Amino acid sequence: MAEVMEKRFASWQGQEFDEDTIEPSPLAQAIMDYLDCECTYFPSMKDDDPIQAAYSYAKRDSAREGFVPVLVKVDETLWECLVMNADPDSDGSDDGAFDPDKVAEYRKKMLAAAVQDGKAVLEELTGQRRAEAEDDDLDWEEEVLGEMEGGYANNRFTSYWDPHLEMTYPLILAKIPVKEPWEIFAHLPFGGWNESPDTPELMSVAKYWHQQYGAVPAAMTHDELEFALPAPVAKEKAMELATQQYGFCPDVIDQGAEDATVGSLADTLRQSTVWYFWWD
Repeated sequence: MAEVMEKRFASWQGQEFDEDTIEPSPLAQAIMDYLDCECTYFPSMKDDDPIQAAYSYAKRDSAREGFVPVLVKVDETLWECLVMNADPDSDGSDDGAFDPDKVAEYRKKMLAAAVQDGKAVLEELTGQRRAEAEDDDLDWEEEVLGEMEGGYANNRFTSYWDPHLEMTYPLILAKIPVKEPWEIFAHLPFGGWNESPDTPELMSVAKYWHQQYGAVPAAMTHDELEFALPAPVAKEKAMELATQQYGFCPDVIDQGAEDATVGSLADTLRQSTVWYFWWD
């Protein structure tokens, strides 16, 4: 480990680190053990260029080498979600313990199951949001959808930043050994609580969006998920997609800026190569 870290630091010269995170914590090691694949650990740092570069290199090699790269925050709540979803009988132990046989069994089960129709899942979720708007006496067209304006270009990952320290959180770049991007959720089952979709829903929606737009799940915390895209979506598709994303993750609008609408999200999507989701 020391030789590996020394080599990495040689390529990260001039970088400012949180010295307390230089070595992987027991939690980071537990997550890497759970993932059971090639992982690179990144300590907390001021500049995420090394993280972005490592992700880009991994993505370039992923198809040839048979994996999907994902940036995973070292996150205690995420750890609990991973353990509990794969092994519901677990007590959600915080000592790094988990049953690898149960985890392997869960992955096998999720990967063997037929993937649901992602478009149908999104239509159902969007229907739920529309019904909720009606219950709240909101005008769907005017107050929820709105006009396609007020967006911005989002082209970098944000979920792994600590806004208080203005540094990245300790992070793991995991090379998940699956062939298709949507299959990563069998290895990283972080959802299924509050409004967050469960693993089958995540897999179905991710498959649909990958087939439609080339979107790939790329970064994850316990309550955030980011997708990377080869190019922004076409303007004429942005409103339809933004409506789907509101169904999938209402908090990006309902818990966003006061003037946030599906239209402002659509205006962002047509300019962006990163999609951001957050569930409260």
